[in-house]
Amino acid sequence: MAHSSGHHPYPRSARINQIIREVVSEELVRVADLDERLGFVTVTGVEVSGDMRHAVVYLDSLSSSAAEVLDEKRAQIQGSLNAQTRMKRTPRLHFQADPAITSGEAVEEIIRRLQDRD
Repeated sequence: MAHSSGHHPYPRSARINQIIREVVSEELVRVADLDERLGFVTVTGVEVSGDMRHAVVYLDSLSSSAAEVLDEKRAQIQGSLNAQTRMKRTPRLHFQADPAITSGEAVEEIIRRLQDRD
């Protein structure tokens, strides 16, 4: 059976997103052990750009002190990603709070307020 170059059931970008998510999650645990400003953050997802130059790492929360730590440690996290993967080019990491969680919390707050009124 000949191998077709069509779409795979699990696209390359999804595999790369998952690999980055795993490596960055492990690195964040290491960073949090050394710098309590990071606190406990969970990687909720990763989205790599089509040209593979950038990757947005979505976190369950992102305080200003955590953002500061991630800014300081970006090169270290990037270096670990580079060392642990075999990608020709590792995307530049950008960290942001997951908008789905933020909007979910807003919905929960509205529901709480409605329940409190009753």
